[in-house]
Amino acid sequence: SIVSYQISKDMTVKLVLDTIKKAMKKEKVTAELQLHSDQGSQYVSHEYHLLTKSYGITPSMSRRGNPYDNALAENFFSILKTECIHRVKLTGYEEASLLISEYINFYNKYRIQTKTKLTPLEKRNQFVA
Repeated sequence: SIVSYQISKDMTVKLVLDTIKKAMKKEKVTAELQLHSDQGSQYVSHEYHLLTKSYGITPSMSRRGNPYDNALAENFFSILKTECIHRVKLTGYEEASLLISEYINFYNKYRIQTKTKLTPLEKRNQFVA
């Protein structure tokens, strides 16, 4: 399930830090937590490493040019593009933002996963409960 997300026109360190803070406020993490990312400048910044360390998060990065290191996230983005973004002709940022927010709500709460026959939130709640 998607725990936290933010949408912006620019990919900045602040966007990443704010998203992590939002997720950590929302979730009670009781086990080791890894945060997987690519090698973008946001994820190699000093601020990012300080914040992840302060929350006890272990950063994990994909090797250059290897999307398989984080297959779950890559799969979600592929689904998002196929089932949501590529189906409409977007007129602008606001429309895209709304469409993505609505899709993430649908994905978490209503979209049945083929393997588990559950929604992502139902599956996640099996482990959280």
